[in-house]
Amino acid sequence: MALIALPALLAGAPSTSAAPSTAAASTAAPSTAASSPKLGPCGAGQLCLWPKADFRGRASMHELADTDIESCVPLPAGAVAQALANRTGRPVTTYQSAECAETGQFETYPGTGTWVPQSPYQVRAFKIWER
Repeated sequence: MALIALPALLAGAPSTSAAPSTAAASTAAPSTAASSPKLGPCGAGQLCLWPKADFRGRASMHELADTDIESCVPLPAGAVAQALANRTGRPVTTYQSAECAETGQFETYPGTGTWVPQSPYQVRAFKIWER
């Protein structure tokens, strides 16, 4: 009986919006369901950014060897990303602001293999963190 009541209790539970949302992030293998997008190709050690949701468009790839750690890396003028994969092995924060300003939206994703088919905002810059 308690198991039946549990979903009703969880449905009314307050949301913890202070914690970063990873609801859109996936670290699992792709599903065979037709509604799940195919994970975009992204090599080990790379941060991959796609201009369109569901890993569509030509991805831009960034590696630790050519990216300053803990520095704001803006995308080229006029460019945005709407999907991403983080396989750097380090946390990556994406920013709505091209200057990495925390006044706009931002989200940090773990580097253990995170695919995000739809960012909650248009990404204009990112930072790769040491750990």
